[in-house]
Amino acid sequence: MKIAPSVLAADFARLGQQVEQLNQTRADRLHVDVMDGVFVPNLSMGPLVVEALKRITPLPLEVHLMIVQPERHLEVFAQAGAASLIVHQEACPHLHRTVQQIKDLGLKAGVALNPATPIGLLDEILIDLDLVLLMTVNPGFGGQTFIESSLDKLRRLRARIDELGLDCELEVDGGINAATAPRVKQAGATVAVAGTAVFAHPQGIVQAVKGLYGNDTTATP
Repeated sequence: MKIAPSVLAADFARLGQQVEQLNQTRADRLHVDVMDGVFVPNLSMGPLVVEALKRITPLPLEVHLMIVQPERHLEVFAQAGAASLIVHQEACPHLHRTVQQIKDLGLKAGVALNPATPIGLLDEILIDLDLVLLMTVNPGFGGQTFIESSLDKLRRLRARIDELGLDCELEVDGGINAATAPRVKQAGATVAVAGTAVFAHPQGIVQAVKGLYGNDTTATP
């Protein structure tokens, strides 16, 4: 299972230093949470942060758009350096069009589902996706507790992806730490987003990422 540290949990006064530490780990990508205070009750970063991150890390930047009307902002995040864009099913009335816009920009396309959103709502788009992101907390804030019922939802979506024979990553986001990471991996996740567990680890970022991989020797170096 791949690990995607979420820069939302970083100390922004030391962001460059902390990203440099991540560059020395086995982290697969960086997860960038973009919030608008409308779709979720919080505000966060925009394309200027993505552009700055692009200059200081070789890690792919995965931009998670927790915003209304994400289709209006796809191009600016692509230009800023995003490698993949994730939009929410709940925010996209024309989801197929939005996914195709992302692909037309040459980026990987992902769709996120909130905890209470049924996985069946992806049936008509799943074949077009590079990634599905299951929220295992309610989006908007870091440091929340993992929602236990998410494990069953994860298993069901894993079974659906395998049934269709799709090359689609299955990612989880929320409450991921050294205790929950092996559980979501066992349930079928191929990528886990971790914020507080990485940036607030008492032994530091490098040790935190190492702990999330556990005994996995197959992860991306």
